[in-house]
Amino acid sequence: MWIFVTVVLVLVVAIAACYLLSRPTPISGGDGYQVYFTAPKYPDKVADHHGGLDEKLTAFINTAKASVDMAIYQLDLPNVTQALLDAKKRGAMVRIVTDIDIYDDPKENPSFKQLEQIGIKVVGGNPDAIMHDKFVVVDGKAVWTGSWNFTTYDTYRYNNTSILIQSPKLAKNYTVTFEKMFKDGKFGPQRKPGGTTPNLTIGGMTVENYFAPEDEVASKIFARLSKAQKTIDFMAFSFTDDNLGKIVIDRAKAGVQVRGVFETTGSETKFSEYGGMKAAGLDVLQDGNSYLMHHKAFVIDGQTVILGSFNFSQNAENENDENLLIVDDASLAQAFTAEFQRVYEQAQNPPKK
Repeated sequence: MWIFVTVVLVLVVAIAACYLLSRPTPISGGDGYQVYFTAPKYPDKVADHHGGLDEKLTAFINTAKASVDMAIYQLDLPNVTQALLDAKKRGAMVRIVTDIDIYDDPKENPSFKQLEQIGIKVVGGNPDAIMHDKFVVVDGKAVWTGSWNFTTYDTYRYNNTSILIQSPKLAKNYTVTFEKMFKDGKFGPQRKPGGTTPNLTIGGMTVENYFAPEDEVASKIFARLSKAQKTIDFMAFSFTDDNLGKIVIDRAKAGVQVRGVFETTGSETKFSEYGGMKAAGLDVLQDGNSYLMHHKAFVIDGQTVILGSFNFSQNAENENDENLLIVDDASLAQAFTAEFQRVYEQAQNPPKK
């Protein structure tokens, strides 16, 4: 009887935790954040396409009174596109940056062309690599960013993260970087550092904010990983940076508990860090999502979260347009640890096809 009661209580707590992840998470002070995770199902059904990140982003854009700046690799969500059109009709200044190959591809660009039809300027860039950012700044006061592209598949098939942070200081960083692309046409290695404030205090929490390639982002991740004392959990769509792979292995050898989930696609190639970590005896798995596990996140010592558009690769470091946050906040770390646990357990027990 007691065993049954215990099992029931564990299930209730687990279910409650899942609901809490989708709720806004307040922080102290006048600023705040909300963190969101996708909840992909297999098989994917159109009937399940509701309540996702697209609706959260649409609501955010609908708050715009003066401006919306969006840097996005892919966009095909009708409700997000409509929210941008509506913002323009309300008199807000709407500006878009995307990847030039996406912009030039008739299969990828219908939403961007629809925006242009009512006078919204769309700038495509980075012909030698990828304009890989996924961020939105509204009214110079708040920033939406993360791993999530604004597409149906990213929303309802792939594992992704987005965070909405209320902070004019952070918004200024993103606006400065956006304008280097939108106004100056500077993408990838063309863009120079300057104008941003990497170290911020937002609502009582410490936030580091970096942009690639100009800010040497991998070295900032390396520095935080090298200080890990107890735990490192990570979820990686692409993890091919040897230096980052080595520091993770080194910390494991020093007694840090390491757990990781790799997107299966590409994980068995010679470029992936998966093989080396597996050979070193680390607790790393290939993901169990039948579509894609698109996260790019570390959780360190239950206190620090590293997240953004930045894959752990040399392309992200040297060629692509990327952004990254390093956030010291136990509540955020707890939310990411819960998401990691869900992804980790699915990797152990993938759905049957």
